[in-house]
Amino acid sequence: MRLVKQLMVIINPISGTRSKKGIDEAIRHEATHYGLAVDIRFTKAPHHATELAKEAIEKGYYGVIACGGDGTVNEIARAVIGKDIVMGIIPNGSGNGLARHLNLPMTLKGAMKVIAADKVLNADYATANGEPFFCTFGIGFDADVTYKFSRSGRRGLSTYLQTTLDEAIQHQPEEYKIMADGHVITEEATLVACCNASQYGNNAYIAPTASIKDGLIDITIIHKGSLLQLALAAIDVLAGLVGKTANASTFRTRTVTIERKQSGPAHLDGEPAMMDALIEVKVHPGELKLFSNPRKEHYRALMSPKIPFISPFVLTMQDVGYKAINLFRR
Repeated sequence: MRLVKQLMVIINPISGTRSKKGIDEAIRHEATHYGLAVDIRFTKAPHHATELAKEAIEKGYYGVIACGGDGTVNEIARAVIGKDIVMGIIPNGSGNGLARHLNLPMTLKGAMKVIAADKVLNADYATANGEPFFCTFGIGFDADVTYKFSRSGRRGLSTYLQTTLDEAIQHQPEEYKIMADGHVITEEATLVACCNASQYGNNAYIAPTASIKDGLIDITIIHKGSLLQLALAAIDVLAGLVGKTANASTFRTRTVTIERKQSGPAHLDGEPAMMDALIEVKVHPGELKLFSNPRKEHYRALMSPKIPFISPFVLTMQDVGYKAINLFRR
């Protein structure tokens, strides 16, 4: 007799911008098609997904599925790390960074097909001062954007881009002391991102070559600069070219310590948090079991890479250009 695999599907009803009406029945229909048994739950409050995932572990379920965005994924994943249970993702958030990094389909049918294929990946995760993250952790500009975006009351890419633009106009770089592998970097920077996976979401790549299975964290430092330089750095992120121009420095490590002048905002997988002035980031190899895609999806960066090829030239000329822009504003 064929053993039916029991899955708990945890749906965040307020994730992303799409309506969740009827999504539970659609999931049941797909699960029946593949011979899967599903226990469908809806979250009712922040951190509820973590409690539901713990229940799935206690009941001995084969897998637990996050139906939501990266925040929902984080809540569930932190419960299942190191446990004998497989986590899957039905992307239903605003950015779906981890799902896109894993090359998962963005449709419910496609995601359920991946889950049914039962190809399991032993993935890494990381911690910042003991707090788990699975995609990205950041301080500086992106943390400030995340904080303001979370308070805007609206979701979606357009709101995120508007919040990013507003913050770019007023953001002040901070001084960071970054220590890894016996080396010390001290500089004023726009942001420091620690990346287990490659992107923020929506195919905006902050660490284009990051891997979730190499036992390393990719560190991206976006340097202090003018508004024009910051705009160029944003283009690099949208085009997947971070690390190929002079706007950023990148390196890989197993652990990194970051020191700033004072405690302040941070983000864990796009969710706002407050962190101490001293932050220790570590990778934990192979501790998270994930349903992975046996067939690779082909995603492109959010923006065509043609424009950023002129970045080296523009960076050389940016001081003249930025002074000219200020002159015309007078």
